[in-house]
Amino acid sequence: MRSAEVLAPAGSMETLSAALRSGADAVYVGGKKYSARSSAANFTLEELREAARLCHKYGAKLDLAVNTVISDDEAPDFCEYIKAASSAGVDAFIVQDWGCAELIRHCVPEAVLHASTQMSVHTAAGARLLGSLGYARVVPARELDRDTIRRICAENIETEIFVHGALCMSVSGQCYMSAVMGSRSANRGCCGQACRLPFSASGSKNSAALSLKDLSLLPKAKELADMGVDSFKIEGRMKRPEYVASAVNELRKSLDGQAPDMQLLRGIFSRSGFTDGYFTGKRQDMFGVREKEDVTAARELIPKIHELYRFERKTCEVFFKASVIPESPVKISASAGGITVSAVGAVPEKALNRPTDKATLEKQLSKLGDTIFTYGGLEADIHEGLIVPAGKLNELRRQLCEELTSAIIKKNTPAPTVTDWIPSLPDKRKNTSGKQQIHVMCQTAGQLASAMDRADLVIVPIELIEKNCDIIKDKDMIIISPPRFITDEEKLFSRLKELQSAGYTRLFCHTPDTIAVGRELGFRLHGSFTLNVTNSFSAERLADIGLEDIVCSFELDLSHLNKLLSPVPAGAVVYGRLPLMLTRNCPIKNEVGCEKCRKQLTDRTGRILPVQCSREYVEILNPDVLFMQDRLSEITSADFLLYILTDENEEQTKQVLSGSKTSEKITRGLYYRGI
Repeated sequence: MRSAEVLAPAGSMETLSAALRSGADAVYVGGKKYSARSSAANFTLEELREAARLCHKYGAKLDLAVNTVISDDEAPDFCEYIKAASSAGVDAFIVQDWGCAELIRHCVPEAVLHASTQMSVHTAAGARLLGSLGYARVVPARELDRDTIRRICAENIETEIFVHGALCMSVSGQCYMSAVMGSRSANRGCCGQACRLPFSASGSKNSAALSLKDLSLLPKAKELADMGVDSFKIEGRMKRPEYVASAVNELRKSLDGQAPDMQLLRGIFSRSGFTDGYFTGKRQDMFGVREKEDVTAARELIPKIHELYRFERKTCEVFFKASVIPESPVKISASAGGITVSAVGAVPEKALNRPTDKATLEKQLSKLGDTIFTYGGLEADIHEGLIVPAGKLNELRRQLCEELTSAIIKKNTPAPTVTDWIPSLPDKRKNTSGKQQIHVMCQTAGQLASAMDRADLVIVPIELIEKNCDIIKDKDMIIISPPRFITDEEKLFSRLKELQSAGYTRLFCHTPDTIAVGRELGFRLHGSFTLNVTNSFSAERLADIGLEDIVCSFELDLSHLNKLLSPVPAGAVVYGRLPLMLTRNCPIKNEVGCEKCRKQLTDRTGRILPVQCSREYVEILNPDVLFMQDRLSEITSADFLLYILTDENEEQTKQVLSGSKTSEKITRGLYYRGI
């Protein structure tokens, strides 16, 4: 069985050292740029170089999170940053952005790519696709049950699972709340954690309806290891060294078959205790907030935790060979991990009383103190009547330890080829018609009926097609929209095959999962805004893997949207309630129960957020309606315009598609204020 990796977070050098000394096999960090935790201290390039040396001293890996989306303007700087980070000794890059992955490949062809959880992969098909595209590892969505994790582990790609730490309410990569409400994009590393503020389904000002407890699957670590999980990830790049050290230590114990001390972990940090999240499929007792007793408990435990990382962790057994013979310099070699180094001292003197013997050598050479080495043994050729002063032996030991440490670091540090490639923008497809097409996302049969008369393509939920196939006259204008979160992969394959047999050929792709499903079944693929395309390189990459068109991210402002170049038609969202969150857990059900559901949440300012519910997931929508129909002349580069309908009736749908202004409160989204 493959050995499981303990992967720890670090937002500073102090935390990095604590993680490694406590037993981490790998550490993931963010730099000063392009990291999804921009509020953490993070690492300069010089600190990255030192972090890599420290990790490689222990035989551990250093993963760099560059898991934000970028703009075209940032591509040259991003490439220079990747080259510098690779030269500093980074082992792998964690990426979200489709374009960033391609830029990295051009800059460092041998780079190891890990698909971030922000890519929202939640099926074996999605993992299979990324494996075929050259990703070495996938970090699936945190909302998966054990059966789905097991299926993903069976694919030909490493699997990294979050097992301890904060749990976002929204599926990662699918949260736009902070961006839309406060211009702080989670996909740009600037999440304002609006979800931790008061929200309520009942009007209570004290309810935190979107705040989940912290996740801990540490008691289930052995089960996960048996399923084939390759890497056990602890969340917390903004956490203290004590938090990381205690989590690493308890996870290591759990993987070794011991019971983790959950009370200690709760005392260090929790939100009303822990939850096992979605692992069992029950989704119960998951909500919680940081309480006073959670804060005070940590003060008493911190001194105890310090002992976990007070000293160097012993990782290597070192064996010595020594030669002490007359009229020849003292020679000592040290071997560890297949590496041997040697040191030469002065010529030994004749002993006046106590000559140096093997016991004397062992005494001095075994004083390995605060190093990574433990004493393994000594093979010595010592002639009688000679003496080597203890101080000289100590100098030789220190020299050997330093040289051996440097050699170990060098052996463990990757040396990939770094190219001099400079990014240039791809060619944009020419819109020969000069007309912007209309695409419409429907939710009801009435909307579908109206849209088919006015739109070029209509995006329709799979269940709506199945129930209303009799009113659909032109199947070629219909794009099937599968669930945004797939919980039954086999069932979806079966349903799509039936619709394909009935003559439907187009599929709306929300994540890598639906791209994978569509490619395997042979559908024509259309990219959703949830793929978070913010640059031309992402558009080009998605076109390369088979998408016929894409909807650009609505987090782009107009200047960036209009400059984006795409080899396939690119669209812009111009109307509708923007989705703020995609969540597997219903906040209304948790607070008041389904019987009292009014399909809405209220925030602390009194604004009402509509909530759309399905059996497997919930979408929380923006209170205000995006309206850009009177500003379409400013959206100059879009090949098509996307209208997102929610609760509009048939008549309102006609009005919306004719450009009439809605009676709802409107917003211009992020097109002018940006992120």
